[in-house]
Order: sequence, then C-alpha cells, then structure tokens
Amino acid sequence: MARYEAIHDIMENIDEELVICNIGFPSRELYEINDRSRNFYMIGSMGLASSIGLGLALSKPSEDVVVIDGDGSLLMNMGSLATVFANNPSNLTWIVIDNGAYGSTGNQDTYAQLIDLVETAKGVGFKNSFHFKDIDLKEVINSEDASFIVYETEPGNSKAPIIDIDPITIKERFMSSI
Repeated sequence: MARYEAIHDIMENIDEELVICNIGFPSRELYEINDRSRNFYMIGSMGLASSIGLGLALSKPSEDVVVIDGDGSLLMNMGSLATVFANNPSNLTWIVIDNGAYGSTGNQDTYAQLIDLVETAKGVGFKNSFHFKDIDLKEVINSEDASFIVYETEPGNSKAPIIDIDPITIKERFMSSI
C-alpha cells in the first residue's frame, strides 16, 4: 500500500477533527483526497507537524487534533516524542506514515527501517501506541490520553498536483475554521 491510500484510509475516519499534515507530498495527497478548511497543509518546516499539532491540542482542548506525519520528519525531531508525551493532551492523535523513506526528496532511506517506532513511543511512555492495522481509529481518537500510531506503507509518491492555495490563504482559512 502507498502513502496515498493510507491518507485516504485515515480521512475516512475524520469528521470535524483538525488535521495537521506533514510537508511535501503528504500535504499534496491530502489536498487531493479531501481538501477542507480544517486541514492545515505544511509547506515547510520538516519535523514540526507534531509541534504544531501539540500547540493546537493544548490551546484548543475542545477540538480533536490529528497529525499526519512521516517517519523522516519524526526522526528529524525525535524530541517531539518526549514533549508530546509529557504534555499528554487527550485530544491529540499523532499518526506517523512510515514508508522508510524521505518521500518528498527522492525516497532516500530513513533510519526508521532500523527502529520500531511503536516500541520507541512506548519506551518514552505513550500508553496508546499502536500499529494502524491493529486499531479502530475512531476509538483511538476518543481515548483519554495522547495517541501515537504508525501506519506502515511502501515508499513512493502519487501524482498529486501541487496545492494551488498560497500559504497565507491556507493559514487564514484554517484559523477561520477554528
């Protein structure tokens, strides 16, 4: 399965949740699959989707926040695992699409191929740390602790077009929706 299908699976479980999506192809794919004002498409800042999601989860406790991240981005900001765990916002669900590659820069291998990300999150302290195939995403989104999910896919990018909304408009329409 490719990342595109994974994002499609994830979005089938999304209703009114805020969605923060990792940079590059993941954002392009999400935009093509299900563009909506409650999606925040990252244009830059690799490794910071989880930080943006954490900030939203803490500042908007009545909103459920779903972060769609990548293994390469997580590895770029491993400290975010400890930071999200320490704050433990019950309204945050962090989904890492692990394709073992830096998809937006040419599919170079990541070290995620050598690391069990679910076990790493458990080691940090996440009670809710799962493989996507083993869960009901709706149930996990409504849990009482922050959740960390790994969705394993094959490397590769779809032919999703470039997002035709400028970054300021993305930000403004997202802010208006919350």
